[in-house]
Amino acid sequence: MNKTDLPFLSAAELSRLIAVKEVSPVEATEAYLERIESHDGVLRAFVTVTADDAIQAAKTAEQEIASGNHRGPMHGLPVAVKDQIYTKGILTTGGSPVFNNFYPTEDATVIVKLKEAGSVVLGKLNMTEFATSGLSHQFDPPRNPWDLERSTGGSSSGSGAATAAFLCASSLGEDTGGSVRFPAAWCGLAGIRPTWGRVSRYGVMPGVRSMDTIGPLGRTVEDCAITLAAIAGHDPKDRMSSSVPVPDYRQALTGDIKGLRFGIVRELLYTGLVEEEIRRSILDAADTLRAMGARVEELSIPLAANAGAINGAIRVEAPVTYQDLLRDRPQDIAHDNRIAYLASSIMPSPYYYKGLRLRAMVRDQVIAALDSVDLLLSPSTGVAAQPLGPDPAIDSKAASSRIPWLLATTFSLANVPAMSVPCGFTATGLPIGLQIAGRPFDEGTVFRAGHAYEQGTEWHSRRPPGFDR
Repeated sequence: MNKTDLPFLSAAELSRLIAVKEVSPVEATEAYLERIESHDGVLRAFVTVTADDAIQAAKTAEQEIASGNHRGPMHGLPVAVKDQIYTKGILTTGGSPVFNNFYPTEDATVIVKLKEAGSVVLGKLNMTEFATSGLSHQFDPPRNPWDLERSTGGSSSGSGAATAAFLCASSLGEDTGGSVRFPAAWCGLAGIRPTWGRVSRYGVMPGVRSMDTIGPLGRTVEDCAITLAAIAGHDPKDRMSSSVPVPDYRQALTGDIKGLRFGIVRELLYTGLVEEEIRRSILDAADTLRAMGARVEELSIPLAANAGAINGAIRVEAPVTYQDLLRDRPQDIAHDNRIAYLASSIMPSPYYYKGLRLRAMVRDQVIAALDSVDLLLSPSTGVAAQPLGPDPAIDSKAASSRIPWLLATTFSLANVPAMSVPCGFTATGLPIGLQIAGRPFDEGTVFRAGHAYEQGTEWHSRRPPGFDR
């Protein structure tokens, strides 16, 4: 196979070729580095490219595999990670110039796990400041490969751009209120927020600590499955990480969803937050699932309509984390974060505790809904990728465009696994995402449904014009 074709393979396809020694990890890494060199000047997906370290890791992987020591599906795969994740001796900015000279002295647990799996880390990916803004960047914002004048969504913005433009095999993002699913939807990718506690957050800069969750983005559901399997599991360094066993998620990718019960959440579909073109694509996806043998019905989660306000009350945790910076150097915080932090810092404490009680009620309603169905469906976002603009100001003609990530917030509050998969394109050629949520620690069923839908449609196989060769 021609080296320049390697980045266009899915991570899972590339993994299989590496395992049987048809492709060298060094070859694959060089191919990705060449694409980064050619395209990232426009895309702005990376903050730091670690080319020398990547080549050395690829050589090590090649030697290990050649000697019969193949570690698993991530061995030799070139990946990239959000710049919120500590990497020993490598600049880690959290999307802010405040940390322009921060070089961690240890790796985050997810980096340790990637290295143990034999992965090759290509570099650190751009993001919105502190991962607490959906759209505003302190650095030059990444461009959406489907339209360079549009946003990728955030906060894992570089993860969306790099993965969609074939600059890495898969990537890690972090999802608080939708920051993996949001860029996955706008960039035409699969992306999963696993159950809170499934993946360690040790060595991850906090946003809203009680909701922050590391998750993968990939060009296919299988890519996400093998990446998540590599980073999941209990970590003694993160006391909130779960000891629930991590299965081999690939075993769930049967392609068969006959008899699975899906519930479309009315409050997340029939709302002014969702444009008609998006709504129609979700209903079409539901019809596709029915044709594949699934049962699909509509149901209600009443508090989903208030998820944004509840989330807003809880996000007071972010200005508490950065209170010294907010007090001493507020001018160094981007405008939208600064305003949000200042407002949250004067919020009466009873509001925060009421937010926590309401979050518990949201979780109860989501779990109750999942007693009657196996999975929940909704749009990942209510609008497709919006034009890049100053600060968070995007198209103000539609109220929905000001809060495009709120549809993901319900499942963040409930701390259940939720995934975005491509389910169509707008008339102007922009991707649309279908959100699938499941029971706590049942990522396998979410993957099963997402993979079956993906393989039964052609949406995931399209390439962004200009980045398709």
